[in-house]
Parts: sequence; structure tokens; C-alpha cells
Amino acid sequence: MKKIYHVWLILLIIAFSGQKLYAQTKVSGTVRDASGIGLPGVSVVQENTQNGTVTDQQGRYTLSLKEGAAQTLTFNYVGFLKQTIPVNGSSSVNVTLKENNESLNEVVVLGYTSQKKSNLTGAVTSVHMPDLEDRRVADVAQVLQGQVAGVQITQSTGAPGDPISILIRGQGTFGDNSPLFIVDGNPTQDISFLNPADMQSVTVLKDASAAAIYGSRASAGVIVITTKMGSAGLSTIDINYYNGIQKVANLPKMLNTTQYMNKMEESWNNSGYAGTNPYTADKNRTDLANTNWLDELFETGRSQNVQLSASGGSEKIKYLISGAYYGQDGIVVYKNDKYQRVNFRTNVTGNLSDRFTVGANLQLSYAKQDKMSSKGDEPGVIRHAFIRPPVIPVYKDPSDPTYSAADPFTDLPFYKVDGTYQSRYEYSSNPIALAYFTNDKRSLFKTFGNVYAEYALLSNKELKFRTNVGLDLNFTHNKAFNQNFGDDDGGGAAEDKGLGRKNRPNSLNEDRGQESTITWNNTLNYEKTIGKHLINAMVGSEYITNYSSSIGATRNRFDYTAPEFQFIDYGNTLTNLWNGGNGAEWTLFSLFSSATYVYDSKYMITGNFRADASSRFGPNNHWGYFPSVSAGWKISQEDFMKDVRWISDLKLRASVGTLGNQNIGNYTYLTLYTKVGDETKLLRYGNPDLKWESTTQTNIGLDMGMLQNKIYLSVDYFKKKTSGILLPLSLPHLVGDVQPTIVNAAEVKNSGLEVSLSYRNNDGVFKYGVNGNIGTLKNQVVKLHPNLPNMIGQVTKTEPGHPINSLFGFVMEGIYQNQAEINSHLSGTLNPSELPGDIRFKDLNGDGVINDSDRDYIGNPNPKLSYGLNLSAGYKGFDLSALFQGVQGVDRYNDLKKIIDYDSRPFNHSVRVLDSWHGEGTSNSIPRSTFTDNGSSKTSSIFVEDASYLRLKNLEIGYSFKSLLTKTKLGVQNIRLYVSAQNLFTVTNYTGLDPESTDVIDMGTYPQSKAFLFGVNVKF
Repeated sequence: MKKIYHVWLILLIIAFSGQKLYAQTKVSGTVRDASGIGLPGVSVVQENTQNGTVTDQQGRYTLSLKEGAAQTLTFNYVGFLKQTIPVNGSSSVNVTLKENNESLNEVVVLGYTSQKKSNLTGAVTSVHMPDLEDRRVADVAQVLQGQVAGVQITQSTGAPGDPISILIRGQGTFGDNSPLFIVDGNPTQDISFLNPADMQSVTVLKDASAAAIYGSRASAGVIVITTKMGSAGLSTIDINYYNGIQKVANLPKMLNTTQYMNKMEESWNNSGYAGTNPYTADKNRTDLANTNWLDELFETGRSQNVQLSASGGSEKIKYLISGAYYGQDGIVVYKNDKYQRVNFRTNVTGNLSDRFTVGANLQLSYAKQDKMSSKGDEPGVIRHAFIRPPVIPVYKDPSDPTYSAADPFTDLPFYKVDGTYQSRYEYSSNPIALAYFTNDKRSLFKTFGNVYAEYALLSNKELKFRTNVGLDLNFTHNKAFNQNFGDDDGGGAAEDKGLGRKNRPNSLNEDRGQESTITWNNTLNYEKTIGKHLINAMVGSEYITNYSSSIGATRNRFDYTAPEFQFIDYGNTLTNLWNGGNGAEWTLFSLFSSATYVYDSKYMITGNFRADASSRFGPNNHWGYFPSVSAGWKISQEDFMKDVRWISDLKLRASVGTLGNQNIGNYTYLTLYTKVGDETKLLRYGNPDLKWESTTQTNIGLDMGMLQNKIYLSVDYFKKKTSGILLPLSLPHLVGDVQPTIVNAAEVKNSGLEVSLSYRNNDGVFKYGVNGNIGTLKNQVVKLHPNLPNMIGQVTKTEPGHPINSLFGFVMEGIYQNQAEINSHLSGTLNPSELPGDIRFKDLNGDGVINDSDRDYIGNPNPKLSYGLNLSAGYKGFDLSALFQGVQGVDRYNDLKKIIDYDSRPFNHSVRVLDSWHGEGTSNSIPRSTFTDNGSSKTSSIFVEDASYLRLKNLEIGYSFKSLLTKTKLGVQNIRLYVSAQNLFTVTNYTGLDPESTDVIDMGTYPQSKAFLFGVNVKF
């Protein structure tokens, strides 16, 4: 690490050393806006040098020019058009900068090419980068949340390092719906390795016209990211540091010991058991604890981030070097839910001549996650904190004969040295012990980058050839040691007798993997303007090859469990051995082209075509073809609009095209065999006709700028249909015991309306902006396969005419209030077992019997509406930004609610059960407390909740000392202090821990937490 710092220092010395090689003459002046107000902090640089300065609070500057260099000044300021002015021997140069106002001449990066925003005809959103600068999060995907209409970004959980889900215009397939990412021209399926502060621009390609140039990988949309580069002129150093805390929020109130014992006593009395109620007697025990397990589990989390960048250069060579560290310790005790990431990035661009340009980008990233069960999955740390009875303490008394310093935690309720315990308090796990013994470490080292060269041909440089080679190299290492702990319940194999019941016997799972993707693409781009005619054409080819391999092993029964012995060779070598390894590869070859024609800046048409050949498909369908066409009409350029001065831009767009999806298994089309002894056995019938999933999308859009584009509106309506979706089709048993064959069969359609509206006012000292977006979505399965009419999940059903993964179950009508109501409602049932106080379900077919025929669709887990709202304001040195984000019309199956409010086992419950039914008319929503089934064992609408929410995702207030520093000669451009808050409040009716989740079933998700951060940003 020290060597890297030394390299940085040498480069910085080189970068700054050239600034005093020439004799100097002074130039001074004032930079103002159109209203005559002086602009502080304007960059003033002598052209083709690193010699520069910034204006003071009144917009004044003084600069000593280098002799022998260009006697020209460049004035650059955010939100204004850059100006370059020759000095011409003058000692005074005054400038009036013109406001940019999101100029339609802005160039939008589309991947292989770039295009003026005014000429775009597809559904393309260029993210307003200033809105992202105040997000203090670890993942680039989190930064983009709430920024683009029709793009739904969801944190799977609040656990540090857990993945982020990105959906563009809904789910179009039953497989991978992740978009394709293009980072500095290099394709990738993951962007979690990026440092958010390194982003220069983000463009989202949503429709087929915009994304068709990426063909087989673009059916779920494309996100194009360019990272920051050095610029000619003054060298700069940027340091940013913040530190903060996180606190859990929105926890339900659970029963204390007195309430719990009363409720258990009531449940026993309602269960019809004979004999004396044991809970009545236990209420007088003196060894009952009063543990708040949620308070014991959650603590204050911490995060910190530090990043450093240096950039600069001349017109010939530009460079940027950056490094960053991010660390987060989550909100669960014992620090086994941490995440750390180190980033290093550098890029260099060299103009070897006025025609020949070369460049290189390199990113190194190392991320390490201490993984904890975060979705209620085994071992369910958070889930057990809810269900464990409060009567059990966290730790055993040191005087207890079963106490151990290595494992001081309680386990089985009131466990005795003779192995007995009291099961009436439910033998759930101790969540604090689970957190303590969690030891699952996962790491990823990534090398990502590219080198490129571009040469301009023809006398006027209108034809450019570019070649690019990219590398995406990943090394993974996952290691989980499962330490044995807990009380001995008498179970386990003979050699494991006497061990605790958790992780019996101890074991180690370890695997390592590597994956490399090499991309080589070549493009030839021609751009020509002839009078009123603009022609832009591009042809190209691309070759991508991917290879991955992994190796892993498992051992158990380790005699020594200290960290230095947690390696495969120290485990048992006689029984229960497992070793494994595998490898896979795929290749994609593509030819593509694109052409745009614009007449008189009014009428524009763009066509794209891509042909892909993938090794993932059968020999009969290696190739897939993906065309698109789009057109635009710049209505505001027509003569009849000249007198409509309040409309500064008005454009109508329309597009249609086809995209593909090749994100399937590598050898899905092949027939598989295995050898068992001397016998060769068929595992799966192949499908040589397997082909691409194909997405056809139509889009119509309107862009409208008002009041010199201070107000800007974009509206898009789309229809998207994906056909040939892959399905696993089981064959009849007479064929044999074989795995399902993969076939192209299903269709899914999505449609929606997307609206973005922004207003920015930079006039005067007080500046402010509002940027809002909203997107609707309707998802529906069109067809499956005749032999697969539906797909049933744990609580879902997917079939034509309904959304993907629709919630399916019984419909709750209320609570049975008396026996007469039961007899009437269940008139077709002989001696019904239901009792007053049980859940009443709707009899859909009216036969007086509640069975599977009475199940219906009870919820849609696909949001019908998503939205975001950015607010920003600035006054002199103060600035304020806020981001609101939310979804509407989404349902989730709250299994945690089922466990803590309705379950008939002696778990702990929330205080909501204090309002449960206890006599006719007392409740029509929460059934009676009992240890027998009260209807809560059925999948039903009672557990389906509206997970719509509005959340204040980010609020930041800062103060910049730029105006004060311009008066000094310290070489500091700006110091900004800021305080930031995340997830400050959430408006929702959802009773689970967090309404924002990717899971259809919420089993106790690791919640997102409130965060409060303090930071400083220094620029030299």
C-alpha cells in the first residue's frame, strides 16, 4: 500500500512541477452572469497549460500568464457555458458567462457512440449528476434510486454489502431481469465494485430503439456509466471524508414477561387441554427473566468513507488518479455483519496527434463482507429475536453447571444438567448466540478496465475508427466456519453425542472461484453535416469470451476450532468428505450498425441493427437478429411555433424494436448423461431448437422545455412484450426419471407511463431546483405452455392473465363470532373443527366447505407505481438537498406478522395480540389465542399487506467556504462541511420491519436503518 502512495506522490509532483517554468505576465478581470452579478469560484485557466486560478467572492481574478504558451484564457463554471477568450496583449479581460440551462446541445453517451440530446429519438434518460453528489452510500445502484422514471431500484435488505435490485420497466422474464451495464465502454452485469464518487455521467437506455445496439443482452435495459477523467488546465486534488452512525427504526413493541405469561395462560385455556394450566403456576416463578430481545440484538452501527483524487493535464495528456475506502459495521451486535471496500482507479488519455488518441482506464476493487442471515433465512438471527420468549435470559448464570465461558448463552429453555428442559416455552434459538457464532466471510477482488485507440480519417476527420479491449477479472473467496454451540438435546450421530444441538458437528465450507470476461470491439463512425442535413453512421463488431471456474471443499469435526486451525486440512478426513470443482465458458460474437439522419434540426430518424451469435443456444439458433427504428419531430423548430415564446423546446418521439436475452445457463440446450458404475444414465433431454428470448417494445414520447428550458417535461408511454421465455418442462414419467427440458414457451407483457418534470432557477443569489419523476407499470403473463398451465410457489401462483408471482391463497372475511355463524358458513362441512374466535375464510364457490377450491389471487408483488423527488437549494455558501422516494400499489406476504401475531406456538408476540378475540364482538381481525390451529396455518390474505411507502432517503445540509478562500493564497479552492441524514422517516401502512424489499415473502428482513453522517470535502 505504501508503494501506491509513493507513486501517487511522484505523479502529483510531476503534475504541479511544470507550473513555474516560464516568465509570467499578469491579467486580471471580473466574471459576471447575465444580470451583472459577480460569480465566485469560476475556473480561469490559461489554454493548453495547468496554469490557472478561481474568482473571488465578487467574481474577480488575477492570473500571471506563462510566456511561450497560448495567450488565451478559458472560463468554466458549473451551470454556465464555457468561454475561451484570447488575451491579445491586454492586461484586463472581463467576461459575462451565459447560463447553460441544461442545454440541448449536451452530448449524451450511449455506449459505442454519443449523440446530442436534441437529436435523441429513443427513451433515453441522462441522469442529472448534481442530484447524486450528496448521496453518502456504498453502492452506485443506491445513488441512482429515485432518479429515473420507470427504473425501480430496491435494496434486498439493509445488511451491509447485500445486493441491490435494478428493474427497468418491470419484470419481462422468469429468469434474470438485471440490466446490462456499460462502464467506460466495457460491459458488466455488476456495478457494486464502483466508487459512487467516480461517476461522471449516467445514461439509462430504456426502450428498444436506444438499447437495440446491444442486442442479445439488452432486453432488461442498459445503463451506461462513464467515470471521471482529468481535464486540461489547473491540476486539482479532491479529498472527501465522512463518518456516521446508524440506528434501527420501526421496531414493533413485543410482549414483556408479564404480558407473555398472561397470553400463554390464555392460549392454554383456549386449547381445550385437560389438567392444570402450567403457565398459571409458572407466573409465580422467580427465575423468569424479562428480556427485550430486540434491544439486545440491535446496537448502533457505524460507517466511514474516505476518498482522494488528483487530476489534471494539458491538451495533450490528461490524467486522473483516485482511491477510496468505505467501511460499515451493521446494527447487529458482535460485528459479524460488516462490509469493507477499497477502490483504486486511474485513467490516462493522450492525444498523440490531432488525429490519434489513446487511453486507458483501470479499476482495482477489493470488497469483504461478513455475511449474516438477513432475510429470515437459516439461521434467522433477526427472526429468532422476535419469537424467543422474554422469560429466557440472554446468558446463563456462571453458577449454572451447564455454563461455559466459550458458550455463555442460554439455548433450550430452562435447561438442566440432566438434559431436561421446558418445551412449553418453545425451543427457539438464542439470536445473540447466533450473531456471536456467525462466521461467514466473503470477499471479491476485481480488476476492471480497458485500453483504447481512436484514429480520425479523411481530411476533415469525419470518419473515426476506434478499437477497444476490456477486461473484467474476478476472484472470489467464501469461507464459513460453523462453530458447534448450544445445549445437548440428546440428538446427533453416535460420534457427536454430548455436543450442543447447533452446528452439530462443527464444519467448514470453503470455496474459491475466478471469472474472466474479455471484450474486444471495433467501430467505424462517420459524421457529416451538409447544409441542413446531418448524417451519423456507425458499424462495428464485438467479441466477448467468458471463462469461470471454482473449487470448494467441506470438512467437519474439527478437534481445534481457533482461527489458525480453521482450514480444510485440520478437519476430519475419514467420513462426510466433500470436494468439488467445475468450470464453464461462453462466447458472444456480434455485428452491429446504427444510422441517424437529421434534417434542418426538425426531423430525425435513427435505425439500429445487431446480429449476435451466442454459444449458449442450440446449433439451430446460434444467431439472433435485433432491429429497431425511431423517429422524432422537433415541433418547436417549425415556423408556426416561433411566436410561442414560452415553449423553448418541443419534440415528439416514437420507436419500435426488438431486444434479446442470453442470460441463461451455458449448456441448457444439451442432452446430459451421467455414469453410475458401468451404466450410462440419461439425466436430461436436450433441445437443439432452444433460441433467444425476444422482447419487442414500442414507445411514444414527448419532450417539452418551457421558459428557456428552466422547466422541462418528458413523457413516455411504452408497451413491452417478451416471447419465447424459457420454461423447465417436465416430461411424463413413462419417459423415465429425467430432469425438465428447457423450452421456449412463455410470454409476458409490460406497459406503463413515465413522466419526468424539472424546474431549475439559478437567477440571483438564491438558487433552487425541483426534479420529480413517476412511472406506472402493469405486468401480465400472456401464456405459459399447454403442459405447464401454471407455476405454484410457496405463497404464489403464476398463470396467464395475472402478474408474475401473484400472491395466491385463502381470502379472510373476518373472525367467527359464535357457533351459529360457523354452522351457517360451513353448512356443507360435517362437524367443522372451527371454533368461535377462529379466522373466517371466504367460501368462493358457495358449497359450505373451505378447501383448495376457495383459494384466489390475494395480492400483486409488482409495484404499480414508483416515484422520486429531488429538491435542492443554495444561498451564498449554504446548500440543501433532499431526496424522497417511494412505491405505490405493491403487496407483500408478511410471514413475520404470521409468526408474531397469529402463530399458535408459544413464541413471543407483538403487543397487537393483546387485542385478540376473547369473546363475541371483541375483534374481527385478530383470532383467539390458542395452541391449536385457529386458521393461521393457511396461506391467506390476512398476511398480505400493502407495502407502499414514501421515504425521505436523503437530506443533506452543507456550507462552502469558497468565497472566503478565494481571498487567501493557500491554494485551497474550497472547503465544504456537511451533515447528512438517510432514511429519516418512512410513511407506510406496512407492519413489517421494512417495506422496501425484493422478497415476495418477508420472513424478518434485516431492516434499513436511520443514518446520521458528518463530513468534509476539501479541494486544492
